[in-house]
Amino acid sequence: MMVKIRLFLLLTTLLLLYSCDNTKSKKFDYKIRFEYSKGQETATYDEMIAFYKSAEENSANVKLQTFGQTDIGLPLYLVTYKSPKADDNALHLLINNGIHPGEPDGIDASMLLLRDIINKKNDFSDNVILHLIPAYNLGGMLNRNSTTRANQNGPKAYGFRGNAKNYDLNRDFIKMNTKNMEAFAKIYHSINPDVYVETHVSNGADYQYTLTHLLTQHNRLGHSLGNFIENDFKPNLEQNLNDKKLLITPYVNVFGRTPEAGFSQFLDSPRYSTGYTSLWNTLGLMIETHMLKPYDERVYKTKSMLESIIELSSIHEDNIKLSRQNNFKNFKKDEFYKFNYVVDSTQFEILDFKGFEAEYINSEITNQKRLKYDTTQPFVKPVKYFNHYKALDSIRIPDYYIVKSAWTKIIEKLNINQVKMQQLKKDTLIKVDCYRIKDYKTVNSPYEGHYLHYKTKVTTVKDSVDLKKGDWLVPTHQSARKYVIEVLEPELKDSFFNWNFFDSILQRKEGFSAYVFEDYAEEFLKNNPDVKLDFIMKKASDENFRNNAYAQLNWLYQQSPLYEKAHLRYPIFRVFD
Repeated sequence: MMVKIRLFLLLTTLLLLYSCDNTKSKKFDYKIRFEYSKGQETATYDEMIAFYKSAEENSANVKLQTFGQTDIGLPLYLVTYKSPKADDNALHLLINNGIHPGEPDGIDASMLLLRDIINKKNDFSDNVILHLIPAYNLGGMLNRNSTTRANQNGPKAYGFRGNAKNYDLNRDFIKMNTKNMEAFAKIYHSINPDVYVETHVSNGADYQYTLTHLLTQHNRLGHSLGNFIENDFKPNLEQNLNDKKLLITPYVNVFGRTPEAGFSQFLDSPRYSTGYTSLWNTLGLMIETHMLKPYDERVYKTKSMLESIIELSSIHEDNIKLSRQNNFKNFKKDEFYKFNYVVDSTQFEILDFKGFEAEYINSEITNQKRLKYDTTQPFVKPVKYFNHYKALDSIRIPDYYIVKSAWTKIIEKLNINQVKMQQLKKDTLIKVDCYRIKDYKTVNSPYEGHYLHYKTKVTTVKDSVDLKKGDWLVPTHQSARKYVIEVLEPELKDSFFNWNFFDSILQRKEGFSAYVFEDYAEEFLKNNPDVKLDFIMKKASDENFRNNAYAQLNWLYQQSPLYEKAHLRYPIFRVFD
C-alpha cells in the first residue's frame, strides 16, 4: 500500500511539473490586428499593450517595464527579451518603433518578431538581449486618422507625426523639449545599447526597393566604429538581405527630382535619434520602407530586416563591442573635435540602382512641368552614392566646461543624460577662455518650437571670472565627452545656444542717453588713443557709420568700461589644465 501511495505521489509530482513546464513553453499564438485584417490595418495603442502584456504572461523570458511619463500622460513602455542563458555582458540591441506613428510598419513587425522569438521560430542567439519600445510617440499614436499621410499606401488608419505637444520627436533628441525624450533618455542610458534600430517609412522618390537603410554617418561617428559600420556592417547587412531575395539600397536622399543624378548619405546630426545615440558610440541605423509599397509587404520586410540586424549583431558581437570601446578610448585622447561636416564630392561608390523611368510632363493643375514616374518601366542604372563627409572646422577640446548654477535647464539636461559633474564648494576666481558671440543667423519661422540659430561665429578672450559656490564643473574626460561638446560648444549645429537656450544674453539690458554720453565719450577718446584711431578709421571707411550719430556713440559705448560684460558673452566657460 505504501509503495502505491509513493508511486501515486511521484506520478502526481511529475504531472504537475510537466503541466507547469508545458504552461511556460506552450505556443504563444496571439493574433494581432495586422493579421486578421489581412495586412490592411495596424494595431491600436490598447491592442499593442495587450499583446505585450500577454507576451510577458506567456514567456518567462519577456519583461515589460515602464520608464517615466510621455506628454500624453501615459508611461513609456520597454519590452525586453532575454534568453535564460544570456548574461549581462551580452550585446544589447534596442528597437524603437512609432516615433512617427503614421509610419507604423515597425509597430506591427516587432510584435510578429517577438512572437516568433517566443515560439522559437527563428534562431535567436543567447548573446543578444533584445529591447523594444513598442511605440515611442504615444500621443501621436492615439491621434489616429486616415488622411495625414497623403503619399502613403496603407494602412487604413494610423497615428500622427506630431506628439501630444505637436513636436516631431525625431528632432527632439538633443534639445529635449518633451517628456517623451526624458523617458527615452532614461531607457537609453539604463540599457547603454550596442546597437540602436529605428523603424520608419520614407518620403521622396519612387523606385523598386521596399527596404532602404539609413546608418549613422560613419565619418562623423569616426574612429573604429565608423570604419566598422562602413566597411563591415553595411555590406554584410546588404548581402544578408540580398541572400534572402530582399532588395535594399541606402536611403534615397532626394526630393523633387529623380535619383539618377546621384544622392548623398543623410547626415544625422544629434537632433535625430541615430545622431544622438552616436554621441555614446552606439551603432545606429534606421529602416526606411518605401511609402508606395503595400502595407503588408512593408511590415513583413521590416520584420525580415530586423531579423537580419539581430543575426548580424550576434555574429559581430565582439567587433561591435571592441569598436565601441576603441571609440570611447580614442575620443578621450583627441585634442580637437571636428564639426561642420559637408559632403566630400571626391569620394563615392557606384550603386546598381533599381529605379523607374520618369519624365517631366505638363500638369493639368498648375500648367507647369510635373515629375511622373512610370512603374511599368523599371531600370537598373549606375548611380553615384556620396557616402563620405569631411569636417570644415574643429575646436580644441577643453579639460572642463563651467556652467553657472543659474542655468538650471542646462544642468537638468546634462543630469538626465548622466553627465558627470561636480559643484564648486566655495567661491573661486579662475582663469578661463570666454566666448563672445560674434555673429549668428536666425530662421524666419519657428522650427520645432524654436527660432533656430545657425552660422554662429564666436571670438575667444581669456579672462578671470568669479565663480560662486554651487556652480558646476563639467569634465570632458568621460563617456559623455561627445555629448558635452555637442551641446556646450555654441558653433556646433545642434548646440544649446543654437536651440535658443541662451537667447537672454543676446539682448542688452543697459543703455545710454546720447546727450549725457557725448561728454563721457569725448573724454574717453582723449584718454584712449588706440580706440580713437580705430574710431577715425571706421568713420573713414564706412559711410553709413559716418552719417549715423547714434551708431558712432553706440560703437564708442561698446568700447568703454560702461558697456555690460554679459551682452553677447556666452555664459559657459572653458578651462584648460
